[in-house]
Amino acid sequence: MKNLKKIINKFNKAKILVLGDVILDEYIFGSVDRISPEAPVPVVWANKHTFTPGGTANVASNIRSLDGGVCLVGVIGRDKNADILLSELKKRKISTEGIFVDPRRHTTVKTRIVAGHQQVVRVDWEHTDSLSQKINQGIIKFIKTNIDDFDAIIIEDYGKGVINMELLQDLIALSHSHKKIIAVDPKEEHFQYYQGVTSITPNRKELENAIRNLRLKDTSNRFRFNTDKLFTDKDVDLAAVEILKYLDLQSLLVTLGEQGMRLFEKNGCLTHIPTVAQEVFDVSGAGDTVIATFTLALSCGASKLEAAHIANFAAGIVVGKLGTAVTTRKELLERIK
Repeated sequence: MKNLKKIINKFNKAKILVLGDVILDEYIFGSVDRISPEAPVPVVWANKHTFTPGGTANVASNIRSLDGGVCLVGVIGRDKNADILLSELKKRKISTEGIFVDPRRHTTVKTRIVAGHQQVVRVDWEHTDSLSQKINQGIIKFIKTNIDDFDAIIIEDYGKGVINMELLQDLIALSHSHKKIIAVDPKEEHFQYYQGVTSITPNRKELENAIRNLRLKDTSNRFRFNTDKLFTDKDVDLAAVEILKYLDLQSLLVTLGEQGMRLFEKNGCLTHIPTVAQEVFDVSGAGDTVIATFTLALSCGASKLEAAHIANFAAGIVVGKLGTAVTTRKELLERIK
């Protein structure tokens, strides 16, 4: 535990580039005391309205809240929601010099209506089309120009169009040539793109879906895992080990909710890490916290196992908070103590 604290105290010396689908999370809070006469739905009496950076922007927020340096790279539209998102990022002192504007796209917004402690409905505004060649090349050029300023790169793949094969191929090659850590919060249909990254952090469902996608898209017949459902811990272990080898990863960290995490390493080590969550109030954004903290720790010299333990403590804190939440170094050190 003493060594974990030393690693956390180095977080302010690390700088991470975070690339992916930036999202604006909108929350409307209120109460319900009647059903609408127009339809059998609750009427929410709204009394609070908030905005917070979500998706890839939430990963950046987590890093900044932990005192790490961060540069956010992504795409927004030219609309009022873009202005709100940029304002929220500015409040959190997150660099947006890598944010590109595409006037043909909506800024992605997820609106959640919450009555009491219960989410009633979520409304999404988004475009999922692939990026234009111009913006794709602009992102690659920006990262190439600034790669030496960062200790690690996080790819946050929400499947909204920013992460694509061409971009990842260039980025992974660039990371290897500059000896940079590259971690991915994956989208299951894109697993074949992540060949050679440092680590990926899927949850159980993403791992399960990835198996089917990899088998369908494996033209080399090297992927030999045939089970479609991961019913047991042994199924999870076999699938993770197969993906670890197939994608040539250094590690794979599977998040399992109340069952904690399982870390698989290239050297053959497998470690189960039980959850340390004291209460679970809201799991939205917990995966963002895991990859942010895990990568920050690796950037500060932690082993994969030390980084996973720190990420587990951080996730245990944020699931006890409402909405897209973050934690701080102070909270993290207190929880470990």
